Amino acid sequence: MKGKRNEADFQRDKAYLKALKQQEDDGELKLYYFDESGFSTTPCVPYGWQRIGETRQIPCYRSKRMNVLGFLSRSNDLFFHSSEQSVTTDTVVNAFDAFVETYAGKYEETKVPCCVVLDNASIHRSGVFKEKLAGWQQRGVCLHFLPPYSPELNLIEILWRKVKYEWLPLDAYQSYGHLKKWVLEILSDVGKKFQITFA
Repeated sequence: MKGKRNEADFQRDKAYLKALKQQEDDGELKLYYFDESGFSTTPCVPYGWQRIGETRQIPCYRSKRMNVLGFLSRSNDLFFHSSEQSVTTDTVVNAFDAFVETYAGKYEETKVPCCVVLDNASIHRSGVFKEKLAGWQQRGVCLHFLPPYSPELNLIEILWRKVKYEWLPLDAYQSYGHLKKWVLEILSDVGKKFQITFA
């Protein structure tokens, strides 16, 4: 991805995000990072441990896919929406509407606006999505689109990596129902049992 991106845009956005983080540290802004991720019983197993002479087997077959749309802050405040349907513009709009509805109450109380950082996926740039921007902004939520091919600037990518490669036990892949239960439990415990320390 690094080779495909415009390095000047990447560096400019990196500096801009640093300024946004400072605004958040100063209490002038609340910063969230948004993205989608999918989970299925095709396991993400980069490595595993077993006793000498023992073979570990993980049953693997095609299954339904659970899509999660999440909003994560640097303080591990996670708001998420899950769906077993394909992620479309409508799915994303529904997730944003629910997030904005939740944040609007905080905004009314504190007058601290929220900035959501997200990638340039086509479902985030559709006409239907763009029509919602002004309404969300009136309720205290604005968006910042990252330059193409810059996933490392979106901190929620760290959450997806942790869930898939560190926090999900191998047993979670026994069945789709088991996987769904584990994913929802882990996501519900982000900020409590499961923490990410952002530098």
